[in-house]
Amino acid sequence: MTVAIVQAVLLFLGSLGFLLYGMRLMSDGVQKSAGEKLQYALGRMTDSRFMGLLTGLVITMLIQSSGATTVMVVSFVNAGLLSLAQSVGVIFGANIGTTITAWIVSLFGFNFNISNFAVPVFGVGFFLTFLKAQQCKNIGEAVMGFGLLFLGLGGLKEAFSFDPADLRFFQTIQNLGVLSILIGFVTGILITMLMHSSSAFTTIVIAMAFNNVVTWEVAAAMTLGSDIGSTIDAVLASIGASANARRAAVIHVAFNVFGTALALVFFRPLLALVSFMTPGDNIAIRISMLHTVFKTLTTLVLLPLVDQIVRLSKIIIKDGKREDLKFYHLDFQESTVGKESAAMHIVRVEKEIADMTDVVTTMLDRLQSGFMNRSQPFIDEHIAPLESAEDYCDQMHEQLVRYIINCEHLPVTENQRSNLSVMVQITDYLEAMTDECYAAAILLQRSIEKKMKFPQEDMDRFIPYVELARQFLQFIRININKHLDAVKLEFATELEDQIDLYRKNLKKVARKRLEGGANVKAELLYLDLVRQIEKIGDHAFSISGLLAQIV
Repeated sequence: MTVAIVQAVLLFLGSLGFLLYGMRLMSDGVQKSAGEKLQYALGRMTDSRFMGLLTGLVITMLIQSSGATTVMVVSFVNAGLLSLAQSVGVIFGANIGTTITAWIVSLFGFNFNISNFAVPVFGVGFFLTFLKAQQCKNIGEAVMGFGLLFLGLGGLKEAFSFDPADLRFFQTIQNLGVLSILIGFVTGILITMLMHSSSAFTTIVIAMAFNNVVTWEVAAAMTLGSDIGSTIDAVLASIGASANARRAAVIHVAFNVFGTALALVFFRPLLALVSFMTPGDNIAIRISMLHTVFKTLTTLVLLPLVDQIVRLSKIIIKDGKREDLKFYHLDFQESTVGKESAAMHIVRVEKEIADMTDVVTTMLDRLQSGFMNRSQPFIDEHIAPLESAEDYCDQMHEQLVRYIINCEHLPVTENQRSNLSVMVQITDYLEAMTDECYAAAILLQRSIEKKMKFPQEDMDRFIPYVELARQFLQFIRININKHLDAVKLEFATELEDQIDLYRKNLKKVARKRLEGGANVKAELLYLDLVRQIEKIGDHAFSISGLLAQIV
């Protein structure tokens, strides 16, 4: 008996590995073949509660992971692509969509020899990866994952095919009444948190129940517990994120906790309802029905209360105090089994690049105020914040580049890989712009401290020149992370030409004054200021060219 149990444990571990890796491979394949479309769907198809619900439902059914969907939702809320209210419907839909795995398992996994079906499917997927078209390779990867999933399922079915009477201790635990339900519930929470997949754990529960290892009631309790354990991924994704992103994670947790608590309060009636809806003795279909019914009922109860749920989340998670730019942190948190999504990481990169552009814009605004009022208050109020912002952007640049490099190791499409390369170059130019802003501020500070005199007409000419650079930077901020079409690129070229023309005229006037015997130090510093602003315009134009390459 001991040998049989050891063999069963080893078979269980191997089969679980096939199952989890198959789910991950399938999810990766789908996301690589349709990842950009999924991202578009999340960003566009959430205008109403129903559309948000439908979007979350469909996407989760496709990628077979509510965790991946909710993690993407948290990331998109953090990036400002989804409002908190929009995210609620998607989260609700994702919770219903995750039940599809249990239905696939119950309808196909126990009606015939699944291993005979899995091997040919894996083979078809493998040979699809040899085709030249990238889309075929991605689909082949998803099909291979589907085959591995069923291969793992077949192993799990066999692993639990021993005589339940051999597990007397386990049988005793199931005969403790309410305590048995509690043990099953807690077990579902803990194991799902460790596996990071409620779908995988539900599959295990179905296999155990099908082989009479656990009773219907204990299986139901374990299934309910897994829904709370599945919230771990959204919680981890919200660490260090914005207040709204953390609120989205709280809403996800609250949905599952509320639904599970409701199911436990009405545990017996719920089981009776499910048994009535699934006549016969097919325990696998009964568990799948339980999963779907309690998720659907919870959604029906909570969907009309979206506004109240959002308000409650804002009470729980307060808006954080705005801190001065000092230390920047961007940790690349590798997702857990089956939850790695290139789309959510790319969205995070886009948000950080937009934030970096905001910092550069603020620096130039401070600098412009110094040109308009060249006096000691500029030094007192702006030099220290400009230095802090320049150091902050140095940190952003270093950590963003490292983050993007990590993104390139994820399953990404060719378009995504190309865009990531563009993003690295954009951060390079943004960081260079902060250097130019700070260098110009130091030059301005020196002119104030040395009490250098500039003719008023020189400053009158200089202010529109700086304003042109500021308009160019505003244009970059509005279009950051977007594809620039030919019309917008032509507009960027016109701004660059105007800046170049201003620079030539300003330099020409300064040289004439030098030839006429003007203060050499003052005129050379003035020319240096002209050069610094020109560099900011050059970097903005380079970013425009990169944005035109985004696909």
